[in-house]
Amino acid sequence: MMVAMAAAALLFLIATTGLPPASGSATSAAVIDELRTLAVTTPGVRFRTDADALALASTDFGANVSAPSARPAAVFYPSTPADIAALLRASSASANPFPVSARGCGHSTRGQATAPGGVVVDMASLARGGSRDARLVVSVEGRYVDAGGEQMWVDVLHAALAHGLTPRSWTDYLHLTVGGTLSNAGISGQAFRHGPQISNVLELDVITGTGEMVTCSKDKGADLFDAVLGGLGQFGIITRARIPLVPAPARARWVRLLYTDAAALTGDQERLIDERGGALAGLMDYVEGSVLTDSQGLIGSWRSQPPSSFFSEADAARVAELAKKAGGVLYCLEGAVYYGGAGDTSDEDVDKSVEVLLRELRHARGFAFVQDVSYVGFLDRVRAGELKLRDAGLWDVPHPWLNLFLPRSRILDFAAGVFHGVLLRRQGGGGPVLVYPMNRGRWDAETSAVFPREEEVFYTVGILRSAVAGGEEVRRMEEQNAEVGRFCAGAGIPCTQYLPHYATQAEWAATHFGPGRWDAFAQRKRKYDPSAILSRGQRIFSHPLAPACA
Repeated sequence: MMVAMAAAALLFLIATTGLPPASGSATSAAVIDELRTLAVTTPGVRFRTDADALALASTDFGANVSAPSARPAAVFYPSTPADIAALLRASSASANPFPVSARGCGHSTRGQATAPGGVVVDMASLARGGSRDARLVVSVEGRYVDAGGEQMWVDVLHAALAHGLTPRSWTDYLHLTVGGTLSNAGISGQAFRHGPQISNVLELDVITGTGEMVTCSKDKGADLFDAVLGGLGQFGIITRARIPLVPAPARARWVRLLYTDAAALTGDQERLIDERGGALAGLMDYVEGSVLTDSQGLIGSWRSQPPSSFFSEADAARVAELAKKAGGVLYCLEGAVYYGGAGDTSDEDVDKSVEVLLRELRHARGFAFVQDVSYVGFLDRVRAGELKLRDAGLWDVPHPWLNLFLPRSRILDFAAGVFHGVLLRRQGGGGPVLVYPMNRGRWDAETSAVFPREEEVFYTVGILRSAVAGGEEVRRMEEQNAEVGRFCAGAGIPCTQYLPHYATQAEWAATHFGPGRWDAFAQRKRKYDPSAILSRGQRIFSHPLAPACA
């Protein structure tokens, strides 16, 4: 039953675009009146209600939600965290509390950063409101960085590297905010070893839905700390995070290996992340993978092209021929070994590691591609592709993404039905398709993040499409997502959405969280945001909170 419900919820990815504002919203005029009163009593409070500001706050990277339905009454520009606290207290004290959502880079894909009829908080204003240095501070002695929730991870990286240090866990795209990724999980090819970003936090400054400013950690205020990490913005707005640092490497040996079948790829990936040991365990610092359903998928991918390509024209022709022989689907294992700098791995060590990898891994012989790049160049590799797409006007297009967590025991069934079925039948639209494993034990089970807990290893699958042609292409991609859901339902494959989206509270409760986890999530909501002010655009909760949340 739970499998069918989980897969059925994916079908709502089509039907829920352009929904009307959530119930319980105050009128725009009432919200603006509240803000005007706040501006009188709180020096420095600034807000805008002009069309340009509202339009920007009505969409996000996904561009899947109708802008009119997501339109806020105002955009709020805080100079300090205290301004945000004052805003939340004003809403909480109102007879009809208005929704408030924090917006960092607006990289959500289903309107999570919107506040229909309410107020969107422009988090970047915190960095502009005072000394930037005060919002990004590295403690060399303490081996941590204090980063404002509005800070981008790329800036955190450079600040830490100035002292020979680095965070351990990343996302593949660094131009996202600290608060944004910590509200979800923050995953990439390092997560198998270090866990997601939410498993790599020492302390948080949080403003709850009641406007209370709280510093919390595992040792102090642990329930709020755990609630906010992976909490989808439902319990508080992160204004500071303390991130642990380790000695930084200088270089990355970047490896791409092609495979003609999923079993060989996933088998090798699991050997590389195996915490029990083995000949390959621990040799790579970064392990991901991708699915290529057209001959140009690997050659032209915007996601991970370095300044100079891995592949020559002759390589491209060979890859195309290999794809044809493999029936139209190839797989790529992408990995990296870090070395040099303040790390403890030498040039000689990395040469030996790569030699072992190329000998032992079961890739298609003759299709191993290796480059040596800087550590920064590897971590920030998506940026070059982004800038090219921006120049061509192809970055700010709809992105009807589908991200799933799947149990290890069913990944090959999923590959047969989706990679060799749904994706082949519904060709079209650019963007990577990722598939890679993670170790469950590296995820903190006390946080709000939802992930498979039945098996020691689970997989991430990301179908990260870009609908360059707009409307009709979006519809086709949404249909593809729905077909994936139908396949999982029919095959009995349990799946959990990452960056989740559901149409109703009932679906969130029964399908995403499940009864036990939903009860805990709802109890935390009543404790930290009893007026359901925060992130109401996600439709997890509405005002007033339903009796079932008590």
